[in-house]
Amino acid sequence: MEQFLQHVINAQILGGTYALLGVGLTLIFGIMRVVNFTHGELYTFGAYMLFMLVMPLGMNFFVGLVLAIVLGVILGALIEITLLRPIRGADIDTTMLVMIGAWIAMQNLEQLTWSGVAKSVSAPFPSDPLVIGSVSVGWDRVFVFGTAIFLIVGAHLLIHRTQLGKAMRATFQDRETAALMGVKINRIYTATFALGSGLAAAAGALLAPVFVVYPTMGDMAALKSFAIVILGGLGNFWGAALGGFILAFVEEFGAGYLSSGYRDAMGFVLIIIILIFRPTGIFAQKERIG
Repeated sequence: MEQFLQHVINAQILGGTYALLGVGLTLIFGIMRVVNFTHGELYTFGAYMLFMLVMPLGMNFFVGLVLAIVLGVILGALIEITLLRPIRGADIDTTMLVMIGAWIAMQNLEQLTWSGVAKSVSAPFPSDPLVIGSVSVGWDRVFVFGTAIFLIVGAHLLIHRTQLGKAMRATFQDRETAALMGVKINRIYTATFALGSGLAAAAGALLAPVFVVYPTMGDMAALKSFAIVILGGLGNFWGAALGGFILAFVEEFGAGYLSSGYRDAMGFVLIIIILIFRPTGIFAQKERIG
């Protein structure tokens, strides 16, 4: 039972960051119909920004975390304006090639800037873990989980309780009608890509102190993001969030009770099963963001 509870806690903490990745990707695909191959690099970007701000520059960890997320939002907006806006209306092959090129360029720039040596980020949390009965968890992981949930709920409130969110949902449902009603489609696309990018950067920055930072860390994150979106159903906000937790539980329990060497494989076996029996995703509904 003790081992079981420890796996549950570990899966919940990992699931929070997976959910951030999935929500960010499903927003971009749901509203813009863009397969964002740079999603994993934005995750890496957030981790490197936190490392740069906290370690070489000596900035306060929490201020650095906020700035890393803000910089991820800004980078996402720049990608949308400079790369995606000029090819708006182009066929999906062109868009995919542009995004793949951006992914390769970003990864190589990260490697050129910071080298391939893994970096670590110090966090101002107690070294003694939080002990709950017979289960213990590091304070850094508790912070990761709490912050991830806060950001997910905040993103949901932004989409459902603000004018920007109303415009985003209108664009998702019918772009042409939304434009006729006065919605600035270009601005909505930029805001959507920036929000999704910020969530990916947040996931990378949150996990930077828990693991290590290296240039190719976004590759697996990107694959898992697409897996989460498939699990949750395209365009389903809470489906993506729950899909992140489901993937984390499958990986954690598969690694704990079968083999840690197959941790990543467990999730993709689940994806294959889902695609066979429910290709539209576990939580697929009518097309909507929410």
